[in-house]
Amino acid sequence: MTKETTPRRRDSAASRDRLLSAAGELFADRGFDRTSAREIGERAGVDPTMIARYFGGKAQLFIAVLRAEADRPADLLDPDRLTTLLDRMDRHGPGPVIQAGIRPYGDAEAQAAARAELQRRMVTPLRERLAREGDEQADLRAELLVAAFIGVILSRHAGAFEHLAGATTSELLSLLQDLLGVKGHEM
Repeated sequence: MTKETTPRRRDSAASRDRLLSAAGELFADRGFDRTSAREIGERAGVDPTMIARYFGGKAQLFIAVLRAEADRPADLLDPDRLTTLLDRMDRHGPGPVIQAGIRPYGDAEAQAAARAELQRRMVTPLRERLAREGDEQADLRAELLVAAFIGVILSRHAGAFEHLAGATTSELLSLLQDLLGVKGHEM
């Protein structure tokens, strides 16, 4: 007696989602340049050649990951938003957009996309808020505050500083608010 098998149904949407998820994890963990299409495919349980089919290539997959992470813009001067960002970074680590602040990518298209997302999600909302509040150096101040935030997040994640890595989120939140000047802004 032969066992009847049903053919495995292909689900392109599910495969695409698995590739996005796996790529997001690997790009956040290793960065764009140190992540291969083969590794993404293995983690997703999908043939890596499907990256080209669904996205056009690894750089375009990276851009899709950045867009899929599209969160509401991060106003670092908003205490609730800052808390949400810290909690997410503690759970998942810094993603590709945060890493774009310090890590150059070998692919110019991927680098440009990461920088554009960093500007759109973090720098622009902060610059606009500072400009509305009359800050004559809103452009420079916004970039400086985002750079400070990224430095804190990456140093904490890497364990570069013992006390920073060991601080609770609430301890870090209070000190970050002081550093960023949150308490001095109207909420």
